Amino acid sequence: MSTVGPQKLRIDVGKVARVSALLLQPPDARACYVFAHGAGAGMDHAFMAEAAAGLAARKIATLRYQFPYMEKAGKRPDPPAIAQAAVRAAVGEAAGACPGLPLFAGGKSFGGRMTSQAQAKAPLAGVRGLVFFGFPLHAAGKPSRERADHLSDVRIPMLFLQGTNDKLAELDLLAPVVAKLGDRAVLHRVESADHSFHVPARSGRNDAAVMAEILDRCAAWIDSMRN
Repeated sequence: MSTVGPQKLRIDVGKVARVSALLLQPPDARACYVFAHGAGAGMDHAFMAEAAAGLAARKIATLRYQFPYMEKAGKRPDPPAIAQAAVRAAVGEAAGACPGLPLFAGGKSFGGRMTSQAQAKAPLAGVRGLVFFGFPLHAAGKPSRERADHLSDVRIPMLFLQGTNDKLAELDLLAPVVAKLGDRAVLHRVESADHSFHVPARSGRNDAAVMAEILDRCAAWIDSMRN
């Protein structure tokens, strides 16, 4: 398969901002994933670009986009209402750019949490499920479950891709949260990986193997939810 490079787009976030986006759509795409970035790095971050390319190779289109603060090169994330508006605008853009493709949404860390918050407030139009690449359950060294309270209001399927060494989501806290969500949530543990999905050399694996694992799981889950 020959994959065309990402198409540059601009998305209006209400009257608040206009943000950049990248649509990577393989010709035989089976679904589109609206892919939000983490708090400290934008849509061009190496993880985001590698994941988008890997999903394209697995016939999943992606729409990456900037949150307004990142578009302005700011360091402080947007208030939740603005971030959620950006998620909603990006989903609308993906629906128009990929007509007929099943839509999924989520993101890396902060981006995934803002997506789930938006879905909890009001359903994202046409979105069939959410995928989280490292859900940030709590701040490092401050274990808590409060950031997951809204997940009970998310009524569509969810996939949590989580490293077992993730300092922002201790698994003994996250696993019961996911279990409480019942059949609509799945937790995939990535052995030895941290919040960035890096693994130590002593694990016997490398980051490329971990990326392949999480993208394979993501694509398989999306395929299972398309119908």
